[in-house]
Amino acid sequence: MSRYSLGLDFGTSSARALIVDIATGREAGCGSAPFRRGEDGVLTEDRDPNIARQHPADWEEALQGAVLSALERARADQGFSSDRIVGIGIDATASTPLPVSADLTPLAVDPSFASDPDALAWLWKDHTSHAEAEEITEAARREHPEYLVTCGGSYSSEWYFAKLLRALRAAPRVMAAAADWLEEGDWIAGRLTGATSPRDVKRNICAAGHKAMYHPSWGFPAVDFLSRIDSRLGEWCRTRLPSKAYTSDTVAGTLSASWAARLGLREGTPIAVAMIDAHAGAVGAGIRPGVLVRILGTSACDMLVHPESEKLPDIPGISGIASGSILPGHHGLEAGQAAVGDLLKWFVREFAAVEGNNYEELAARAARLRPGESGLLALDWNNGNRSILADPRLTGCLVGQTLRTRPHEVYRALVEATAFGARTILERFEEYGVRAREVVVCGGIAGKSPFFLQVQADVLGRPIAVSRAAETCALGAAVLGAVAAARSFERGKGERGPRVEDAQAAMTGIRPDRYEPDPAAKAVYDELYSLYRTLHDAFGTPRGPLRPVMRSLLEVRERIRGTVPGSPGGAPHSSP
Repeated sequence: MSRYSLGLDFGTSSARALIVDIATGREAGCGSAPFRRGEDGVLTEDRDPNIARQHPADWEEALQGAVLSALERARADQGFSSDRIVGIGIDATASTPLPVSADLTPLAVDPSFASDPDALAWLWKDHTSHAEAEEITEAARREHPEYLVTCGGSYSSEWYFAKLLRALRAAPRVMAAAADWLEEGDWIAGRLTGATSPRDVKRNICAAGHKAMYHPSWGFPAVDFLSRIDSRLGEWCRTRLPSKAYTSDTVAGTLSASWAARLGLREGTPIAVAMIDAHAGAVGAGIRPGVLVRILGTSACDMLVHPESEKLPDIPGISGIASGSILPGHHGLEAGQAAVGDLLKWFVREFAAVEGNNYEELAARAARLRPGESGLLALDWNNGNRSILADPRLTGCLVGQTLRTRPHEVYRALVEATAFGARTILERFEEYGVRAREVVVCGGIAGKSPFFLQVQADVLGRPIAVSRAAETCALGAAVLGAVAAARSFERGKGERGPRVEDAQAAMTGIRPDRYEPDPAAKAVYDELYSLYRTLHDAFGTPRGPLRPVMRSLLEVRERIRGTVPGSPGGAPHSSP
C-alpha cells in the first residue's frame, strides 16, 4: 500500500499543496489557492513603495483551499485515501516575520489593529528597514564580523532584525502588544501542531541562519550586541530569542485535532520543522554538492551545498552561508536576485499593451531577435540588488533606447539582464572555489518559458537542466514531510531514520531534455556581459563613479512625496 507525504508551499502570492508517493515521487494530487488581499496577495501603499505586507488570515484560508483541492484530485488516484498521508512538510517565504500575541494569535486579526499595516506580516520584499539594516551591518563589522559571515558581509532590509528594529521605532504600539515575532513558516507549523505559545514553536535553522545571523556555535546574536545598536532592540530580544534553531529533518510536532478536522487529514500526522520556500525548492530539485539550483519565481534564489567536513571560505556579497539550512551536515549557500518574474511582470503589466499585453507574444517576438540586435542593455535592479552588491537602494536602468525601440526589444533586454545578474553570482561562487558542475532550474518560469531558459544557458555558458516537478518547492516540503514521518516511526526503535538525501533519491528527478548553450550566442553575450559589468560596477560598487545617482534620485523622490522610509518615526501609513 502506498504511503504519501503532503508538501505545503507558501509563496509570495499563493499557497500550494502537493501529495506525493513517498516511494516513487509520483504526484497523486496538487492544489493551489491565492492570497486574496492586496495585489496578488501583497498589501502595498502608493505613498511608500518600500512597503510590502501580508495578512496571515490569507495564509490559513489559502492553506485550507489548497489542501482540499489537492485531496479532491488525489481521490481520483486508485488506492489513495487521506489516512495514507503520513507526513507533512512546510516551506514559506522569509524573512516574513509576523507579530503575534502570547497565544500565537496574529495582532492583525485583533480589531484594535485592523487598520494598522504594521500589525501585518512584513513580507520578505518589504524594504522599509533599509537604514536599520545599514546600522546592523556597521555594528557587526565593528564588533562581531563573524555574524556577517552568515549573510555574505552585509545585513539586508529584507531580514528579521532589521524589520524588528524598524518596528520598534516606527510602530511602538504594535511592539508593545506583541509577545513575539515569528517567521511565516514557523508560525504556520505552530498553528498546525496546536502550539499555544511562541515558546512552543521550533524555529527553523534555515530562516534563523540566513536571515537572523544564527549559528549553532553562538546561537542568535548576543543581546548585549543588539542593545548597543538600540537599547530597545536588546531589551525586546532579551526574553524572546530562543536558545536553539532546528534543521528541517526534525519533527516540529503533530497535526492537531482541530486542523485535522478542518483539512480532512489524520490527527497526529508528523509535521517537519519549516524551511524557506526557495531552499525547499533546492531540496525538491535534488541539490547535492556541485549542483547549483536556481529557483526562478518572482525573485531568483541560487543555492549550493558544501559538506561541513570540508573547508569553506567566507564569500562576500552572497546572501549567506548557514549550517544545515538545506541539507543537514552541509553548509547551505544562498545568493539571488530580488526581481526576476516580478521584473517581467511589471513590464508586461505597465508598458506592453501596444504589442499584446501578454508574456507569450512578447517572448515570441523577443526570441526572434539575435543577441545584441536591439542595442539595449539593462540592469536587473528594479527591486534592489540582493547579490553580489547587497544593496536594496539600487534601482533599474535601461541603456540604448531610441525612438524606434519596441516593447519586445525591451523585454528581451530585461530577460538578458536577469541572466547577466545570474552570471555575476555564479562567478562569485567560483571565484572563491565553490564550483558548480551542473545547473538545475525550477520554479514557475522554468516550466513556462523556453526562451528565458535558452538565454540563461547562452549567458552562463553551460547546460541548463529542469526539475521534473512543476511544483518543486512543494515537492521539497513533501520530501521533508516524508523524513519527518520516518523519523517519527523509527523513534521508538532508537534509530535516527533516513536522511534527506535518501528521500530525495526516491522522490526527485530532472527532465531528460536540457538547454545547451549556443556558441555563437555566447560569444555575443560575452561582449554584452563585459558592458553589463561596466554598468554594474559604476552604479553599484562603493567606489563606482555613478553610485550616487540612484540614491540621490530616491532621496529626491522621498522628499517630494513627503516620506523618508529610513528615518525614525517612519512614513505616514494608511490602511492597505
